[in-house]
Amino acid sequence: MQFAEVVSTAEAVTATRARSKKVAALADLLRRLGPDEVPVVVAILTGMPRQGRIGIGWRTVGGLDVPPAAEPVLEIGELDAAIDRLDALRGPGSQAGRTAELTALFARATAGEQDLVRRLLTGELRHGALEGVVTDAVATATGVPLPVVRRAAMLDGDLARVAEIALAEGEAGLAAVGLALLRPVQPMLAQTATDVTEALALTLGEVPLPAAHAGGAGEADGDAGDGESEAEGSASRLASVEWKLDGVRIQVHRVGDEVRMYTRNLNEVTGRLPGIAALVRSLPAERLVLDGEAVGVGGHEAPDLFQETMSRFGRDDGGTDGEIPGLEARFFDILHLDGQDLIDRPLAERLAVLERVAGPWRIRGELTRDPATAQRVLDEALAAGHEGVMVKAAASPYEAGRRGGAWRKVKPVHTLDLVVLGIEWGSGRRQGWLSNLHLGARDPAGGFVMVGKTFKGLTDELLAWQTERFLELEVARHGHVVEVRPEQVVEIALDGVQVSTRYAGGVALRFARVRRYRADKAPREADTIDAVRAMLPRRRFAG
Repeated sequence: MQFAEVVSTAEAVTATRARSKKVAALADLLRRLGPDEVPVVVAILTGMPRQGRIGIGWRTVGGLDVPPAAEPVLEIGELDAAIDRLDALRGPGSQAGRTAELTALFARATAGEQDLVRRLLTGELRHGALEGVVTDAVATATGVPLPVVRRAAMLDGDLARVAEIALAEGEAGLAAVGLALLRPVQPMLAQTATDVTEALALTLGEVPLPAAHAGGAGEADGDAGDGESEAEGSASRLASVEWKLDGVRIQVHRVGDEVRMYTRNLNEVTGRLPGIAALVRSLPAERLVLDGEAVGVGGHEAPDLFQETMSRFGRDDGGTDGEIPGLEARFFDILHLDGQDLIDRPLAERLAVLERVAGPWRIRGELTRDPATAQRVLDEALAAGHEGVMVKAAASPYEAGRRGGAWRKVKPVHTLDLVVLGIEWGSGRRQGWLSNLHLGARDPAGGFVMVGKTFKGLTDELLAWQTERFLELEVARHGHVVEVRPEQVVEIALDGVQVSTRYAGGVALRFARVRRYRADKAPREADTIDAVRAMLPRRRFAG
């Protein structure tokens, strides 16, 4: 198949907001692929080449000036083979070879194909075809029930491989996919809640206790040793309220003395965490899979800030060389123990097993249904320097690869009133609208200091309004950036701030999103850079 068909499908997916239309377009494409093309295209649709990150950045592709082909001739297999060759070009003198290879590839690509390849290689591919949508499309294209596809994807950890099996072997092929040790599983993810009371209400109403496990819930609660007085009834009426550590999520597999560790993106980091590997070998088991966090510990038992921990991994967490010192492991779940898969067992039972296997390294938490108890756990977590709590239905199975409602994260929501200093033109579905805001805090000495950017939290109505508004305030343009007079105040919600050398103020916003524009506030009323710096986390550790 020609690569142009992938490009046109990606454009169609980008152009629509309707999930059903996205799924239909992707399913039609999948049905028309050859067997060898399926894993290549599914990987592209989920934003990454089949080969993974190959170390090509904007400096390399941005410097290319190759006239595009007038007509589409590039085939999917040609593109995949070219990326294989690019991946093989490493070490001294490889830059010239990569440039030559990319030049030859781009010469056979149309303008649209060049654009998609650029964004694919640099990790900037955003066309709305996320893994969940592609998973739905695989089910639609093959006629396999969606839960079967989802389960295979979560256990295998490679949606491209699962799609290949589904299209070739159907439901029977996917049924044979099971949890395999030493191969990463897609992690279970959480939705958000505004506070612990809401989180308890949502999680306790989310998952009924499986009938097959109802009899063992009380025993599991007792074994776990948390909230025993409240565990007299069914676990379906309890939630596990656990500290939320600001670390790097790790999934740990062990078979005998062999240990492998993976990040939430399923990149292997075993060779970089020998201390944690040694700890896992010391646990009373021969075969296990643990889910947890690698947490950096600074001076005075203080937790390292998240970006400090991540900086130890480097920009590419896929490496396996180079030990990362000063990281400790804390675990919150166990998926397998000595031949028995536990993912379908209720959380209360899994926690009891985790306590027996790795109790001293288990993340703190309590089984409860009492909002006051949950609030106390949250207060303790925050006082210890952590970012909040997780509230999990005690009856819930481990729904790997899903952001289900059975897990809820609660983190204090901070807001800042900041001033818009500039704004970038959008791309894809936001083409023609001003989208990405440049945000500044007020400097008491005069002027404003940039502290971050965001394009999140914007409805179509806000996009249209701010496009008109900021064109009125425009003072200059620099490529795709429109510089504006600092007159518009915007209320920004954020999870916190972190130390940063990117901006002059030395801090940057974390997970910033637009809450509302403040027509009632003048720029002189915006929050100061000192107020932003005061939000830097305290450095304490326990857990």
